[in-house]
Amino acid sequence: MRWQNRRLSDNVEDRRGGGGGGMKTIGIGGGIGGVIILVLALLFNQDPQQALQSIQQNSGGAQQTEAGTVTDSSDEISRFASTVLADTEDVWEQLFAQMNKKYKDPGMVLYTDYDQSGCGAAQSAMGPFYCPADEKVYLDLTFFNEMEQRFKVAGDFAMAYVIAHEVGHHVQNLLGTSSKVQAMRSRISEKEYNKLSVKLELQADFFAGVWAHHAQKMQNILEPGDIEEALNAASAVGDDALQKAASGHVVPDAFTHGTSAQRMRWFKKGFETGDVKQGDTFSANDL
Repeated sequence: MRWQNRRLSDNVEDRRGGGGGGMKTIGIGGGIGGVIILVLALLFNQDPQQALQSIQQNSGGAQQTEAGTVTDSSDEISRFASTVLADTEDVWEQLFAQMNKKYKDPGMVLYTDYDQSGCGAAQSAMGPFYCPADEKVYLDLTFFNEMEQRFKVAGDFAMAYVIAHEVGHHVQNLLGTSSKVQAMRSRISEKEYNKLSVKLELQADFFAGVWAHHAQKMQNILEPGDIEEALNAASAVGDDALQKAASGHVVPDAFTHGTSAQRMRWFKKGFETGDVKQGDTFSANDL
């Protein structure tokens, strides 16, 4: 991916080296983080909510540290994340203007081990996630090492896909999609809500593809193999692949993010079309 020497986002807080204050109830705003919790729960034969509670209990308190900013002199990985976020800002500002809407940039918090989000605890074991309460993406950059070591997914564009997916959840939040899905939680069964969750996640994958489509047009960011890196990442975090790796069998009713094939399909559709209107996963007859 061509990313060097380009604009850095002004919306990145570098809190690495310290953590946030006391713990609250953990809330994951969708995304890759939910997949990681599922993997951990399956590996230890534990209910996902129990895994969340365990993280909360073991994180403990921490002293609040002052956030820094990512600059041209910062380390390469933080500059990369900041550049990708800046690219998403440019793309979605343009696309929202075409929809006669105003785009509000999300924030991004880089942290180490644990921190505090508007949704509660942020812990590295959760993986990257978006918190709709404070409209920020939370990211422990060591997750990308985990991607390579545990999921055998490498490449800078695979990392860009993860960030773009979480920003996709921010887009859903601005459009009101996330709140509509959340409002259904107490009205339907867990099985039916899981189906809505899958559609929400696949749409975020689609939005990541839309970002890649327009970022290529605007900045010529792609190098040979980049899209394959993103597709490999999407495949690696499919519910079926993760469940099979963790427990040896697949439980479709427990899917919350979509299969590997579905995740690749919707990212690819977003990249090929670049058309936000074609990402209505909720009305699709076949995911």
